[in-house]
This record gives sequence, C-alpha cells and structure tokens, in this order.
Amino acid sequence: MAGNGYIFQRVEKKYMLTPAQYTEFIEAIGPYMIPDDYGLSKICNIYFDTENDELVRLSNEKPVYKEKLRLRSYGIPGADDNVYLELKKKYRDVVYKRRISLKLSEAEDYLLRGIRPKKDSQVLREIDYFIAFHKTVPKLYLAYDRIAWYGREDPDFRMTFDSHIRSRRNHLSLSFGDAADELFLRDYWLLEVKAAKAYPLWLVRLMEKLSLYPVSFSKYGTIYKKEVTAGIGRSLAFQKNMEFLEQ
Repeated sequence: MAGNGYIFQRVEKKYMLTPAQYTEFIEAIGPYMIPDDYGLSKICNIYFDTENDELVRLSNEKPVYKEKLRLRSYGIPGADDNVYLELKKKYRDVVYKRRISLKLSEAEDYLLRGIRPKKDSQVLREIDYFIAFHKTVPKLYLAYDRIAWYGREDPDFRMTFDSHIRSRRNHLSLSFGDAADELFLRDYWLLEVKAAKAYPLWLVRLMEKLSLYPVSFSKYGTIYKKEVTAGIGRSLAFQKNMEFLEQ
C-alpha cells in the first residue's frame, strides 16, 4: 500500500568476484546459507539526481555521509504493479534504507508530475523534503541480475550476488524494459554482504582463502565515472585532431 514504510539499518560491504571465485564461494556457503525462493531476479532502478549530477559527483568523493533516491522494481512492471521508492542514506559503513511501496503509475505521477500519493507516512515526508531540496529529476536507468541468500541461523544475515550490470540514459521508465549497455566486458559478480553484526568465522576464513577484500564500488558512481572518462577521451581526441589539422 502507498502509505506503508519500510526502514532498514545494516552494514553493507562489497566484494568483486571472478567467475572462478564465484563458483568456489557458492559451493562453500551451502551449509550456512539458503538461496531465497525467487532464484535469479531482475532488479531494475531509476536513479534520481540534480540536473548537474551533484549527488553522484558528491558520492564519488566518498564523503562520510551520502544519500540517494531511486525507484526500484523486481522485474519489468506494468502501470498497476507495485514498485519501491527508496531513500538510501549511508553514514560510514552503516546503511539506512527507507522506502515506500507504490503502484508504478502512482510513483511516476509523484516523481514526474508532482501528484502526491494520497496516503501519507513519515517516510514519504522525508522523500518530499529530499525531492524539494535537491530538485531531483530522473537521470539513469540501471538494472542487474541478482541471486540472494540468507543465513540458516540468522535470516537477517544476507548476501546478494549481482551480474550483468547495465544502464541507459534514455527511456527512463521502469516499464520500458531492461535493454541497456553492459558495464563490464567480463562476467564479474558483485557480492554484497549485509549484516547487522560481525561476520561469522566461517565467512572470514572463506574470504581469506579466496583472497577477497572489500571494495569501494557504487554502480551509479562507476557508470558516471566511466561516462566522464569516455567524454574526456573524446574531447582529447578531438583536440589532437584539430591541432593536427591546424599544422
């Protein structure tokens, strides 16, 4: 329902796995973790930012505190399907995620046309403030394929494995489909460990065995940096070509 709010608080750390590391990792976690019932899921997002990309640029500077707004669906939704509007805040390593469930048509009316959902909540008021303060607009479609696992003894201890991270700058609607450009040329897996307390000993030993270390990686931030780098490369190539022609 539109007024329902969900609040999550946890520590999230990320690791980049090669296909070989992923295979060995999955084989090792079976006694301790259970894959969720959804299997391989398609996660689709629209990220919102200022006209000048201030939020992603700030995020890439790795501040102590940062926040982002995104609209998320599981699979490609129709107008009457439920989606999630999420305000994600991070202070140091602790992530606070606040979200509300809306129909896609309600969410797009709210975000694109300023028509507020009828049912109120504290989370929605926080999102109201964020949108008004930053004057957000849709900036990026980002999707990936995810497999999620949770702890046998602690269901709140979760791992997600993301692959085929892809994005586009046009057709910024979740209903349009997930055709987009791949971020990586190789089949990397992005592992996120989501825990409210310390890692279990078996996981620490497994990560030592596979030489896995935390990485600072933002999907949106990495795509933005890649685009900026490509733009600089094109500008330098153009400049060199002009210099050659002027000789």
